[in-house]
Amino acid sequence: MSSSTFEWLCGLLEPLLECRDPIDSPLNLSPELRLGIGMFRLATGSGYAEIANRFGVTESAARFCSKQLSRVLCTNFRFWVGFPPPEELNSVSKDFLSLTGLPNCCGVIACTRFTLVGHETLAVQLVVDSNSRILSIVAGFRGDKSDSQILKSTTLYKDIEERKALNSSPVIVEGVAVNQYLVGGRGYPLLPWLFVPFGDDEDESFESRREKEMFNATVDWMRVSAARAIGSLRKWGVLSMPIGEDFKTAVGFVGACSILHNVLLMREGGGDVDDFIGGDDDNGNGHLIEEHWDLFGKQAADARLALAKRVAQFKKS
Repeated sequence: MSSSTFEWLCGLLEPLLECRDPIDSPLNLSPELRLGIGMFRLATGSGYAEIANRFGVTESAARFCSKQLSRVLCTNFRFWVGFPPPEELNSVSKDFLSLTGLPNCCGVIACTRFTLVGHETLAVQLVVDSNSRILSIVAGFRGDKSDSQILKSTTLYKDIEERKALNSSPVIVEGVAVNQYLVGGRGYPLLPWLFVPFGDDEDESFESRREKEMFNATVDWMRVSAARAIGSLRKWGVLSMPIGEDFKTAVGFVGACSILHNVLLMREGGGDVDDFIGGDDDNGNGHLIEEHWDLFGKQAADARLALAKRVAQFKKS
């Protein structure tokens, strides 16, 4: 983080960082020092004793400032990782269209897991745009749930199913109406608003198989933007190792790092976004989901086939 971004962030957060000191023992620390302590904890993952020694404060003050930064960011600036309104999604879909030929795509969904001290895991679902900006993040699920189980437990899933999100007019592709949608890996179900790679099907023509292969390759390429965002989060020291906090605090740290990820993209561009490819978001249930796609309706299958044809045309052009 550059000094100018630090100063900008400090000016933005200053009144909020100072407003909730412990009643019986106010800290009397400057906003810059409070922010520096919190950022150092997130950036390095250092323990509170080391932070206290480095910044010349008590260990309890180091702990308070670190947690207070996360609380302020997650409470007052969560809109920085809130799912965008329709007008903003239009620019997201235009970027995907120019890169892949896929119209009406509004993001890439993925899931990753962070380890806490004691081997407990924390699952995090995120949606990103083509620049790895986080459009939505949900944390707080235990890591033993599958990606599809987590998705169906989220407000995002409910909002989309109830047409409160991804509800703009469909586009016509190869004679098929295609609503706004996300793309994801094989750990997710095929839905009218969520397209995943095709499974193997030997009873098809060569042309159809080639179209599906190109669609799958395109989806895999798009998922790189999610892998980069996940890799960027794992570059934060506090998330790069087992998190030595209770579950709720760990969730707050993930949220804070996600917000700061978007801040850095906005202020400093994507140079620091890691080209991390890994942490497969498929949990081994992809083929089971694929075999039972008919449970989610013919509409999703027809739309995906139409998009596969569109990708093939785009690659030929």
